[in-house]
Amino acid sequence: MKPPLYTLLVLLFSISGMSQISKKQEDLEAIKKMCGCYEVTFNFAETFNYSNDSLYKPSKTKVDKGLEWAQLVTNKNDTIQIQHLLQVGNPAEPMVVKHWRQDWLFENTDLYTYDADTKWTFKKVPASEVKGQWTQKVYQVDDSPRYEGTASWVHVDGKSYWENTASAPLARREYTTRSDYNVLMRGNRQEITDYGWLHDQDNSKIIREPGKDDVLLAKEKGYNTYKKVADSTCAVAAQWWKDNEKKWALVRTKWDEVYKRNKDLVLEEKVDNKPLYKFLFEEEGYKEEAEIDGIIESFIKK
Repeated sequence: MKPPLYTLLVLLFSISGMSQISKKQEDLEAIKKMCGCYEVTFNFAETFNYSNDSLYKPSKTKVDKGLEWAQLVTNKNDTIQIQHLLQVGNPAEPMVVKHWRQDWLFENTDLYTYDADTKWTFKKVPASEVKGQWTQKVYQVDDSPRYEGTASWVHVDGKSYWENTASAPLARREYTTRSDYNVLMRGNRQEITDYGWLHDQDNSKIIREPGKDDVLLAKEKGYNTYKKVADSTCAVAAQWWKDNEKKWALVRTKWDEVYKRNKDLVLEEKVDNKPLYKFLFEEEGYKEEAEIDGIIESFIKK
């Protein structure tokens, strides 16, 4: 006797739901594999230039190495936060530098897209457009916005990777030396590997002006490898985070309140001739909630 149609539909929906849960669990496991201690090699090379200027000089190839501790800050079903810390200098007495942060949000509908010149445009997308996807939100060292994009994690042929293209401000290695472009279109691929993980980038250096088409100035390849080592190797960085996490929780809380205003965001580059990270990083800097809230608010253009 054939089962009734209703029973078949229930069974199919049940199997589909189980499959979605299994896929999401795979995604979560891949994201959290980026946590821990890594020997990092940062490789950047300008590959092609499209300038009409015969005197154009490409950026120098850049290769840097170091230790990086990726601290799991938040571990919820739909939100993963990972704070990166550089451990540099004399291995006997290393120094810790707060680095970038990445947040992963499941089926997130609120996006801030970088426009240019310290402006981010808020956009709310339909839930149907982000079904099964993860938004990666990348933040500056002071937890101000950098870039973000949404896409699906892919698990196939033994590989796990996520890739997206998004507009971003210039990287630190560039904005201190270049002023001939103002947007870095970042093609990001983050792949879990047998040695740790890989941040593979195909970037475009863009000149963006209001009312005009984007102009491609040059292309750049980024190839950053994160080789997993024993967590004890990054013990100093891990301890630094324990000693400072309360302060940075206050910083994140204030920025979260700003982002939840759900409107376009324009930031000052400097206040009193200092960038935001100077206020937050200096030893005599801002540590109390009211102070932190006030200085962050002073960087938001009204």
